[in-house]
Amino acid sequence: MARYTESQCRLCRRETMKLYLKGDRCYSDKCAIERRNYPPGQHGQNRGKLSDYGLQLREKQKIKRIYGLVEKQFESYFKEADRQKGVTGTNFLVLLERRLDNTVYRLGFANSRSQARQLVRHDHFLVNARKVNIPSYLLRPGDTVAVVEGSRNLHIINESMGALPRRGLPAWLDLDASKFEGTFKVYPAREEMNLPVQEQLVVEFYSK
Repeated sequence: MARYTESQCRLCRRETMKLYLKGDRCYSDKCAIERRNYPPGQHGQNRGKLSDYGLQLREKQKIKRIYGLVEKQFESYFKEADRQKGVTGTNFLVLLERRLDNTVYRLGFANSRSQARQLVRHDHFLVNARKVNIPSYLLRPGDTVAVVEGSRNLHIINESMGALPRRGLPAWLDLDASKFEGTFKVYPAREEMNLPVQEQLVVEFYSK
């Protein structure tokens, strides 16, 4: 399945909430949710009540869209989380947060996860002093993520770092802005992940 390339704002409207897919635009009055807080399409304002399956499906789609995954990737992460010890839903979210593109976004080096994914693919980052251009690379506690020296003057990265105070830095990450370097300190706890999702519904979706 190809990656979604159409309007990102349409995805937010489909979930009737901000998924923060377009960086600064999501914080402005240009955000589509601010103007049309209902699903797109001819019958967007007249949709009926969702069934239990519908609620589970929407939650799955919401998480998939937040992290910019395709269906095969999403299922693969869930199966891996299900094999691990502990709470499957929490394990699942931790796996997604460990992705390199997500960490680049969380550290403020990119305005959105899609932008972070593109920067990673274009060799702008080092992991433990080695170039890594795989967005799905999973970080471990103690790993460092740094902007390569030749990319530290890129406007897109500096602009994104300037907007970080508005988003906030997660507790499981540490950032040295002067060195353009961040550290993945520990695996995040569920209460630290400020995500508007109900991962248990996804567990129920795949348990059928």
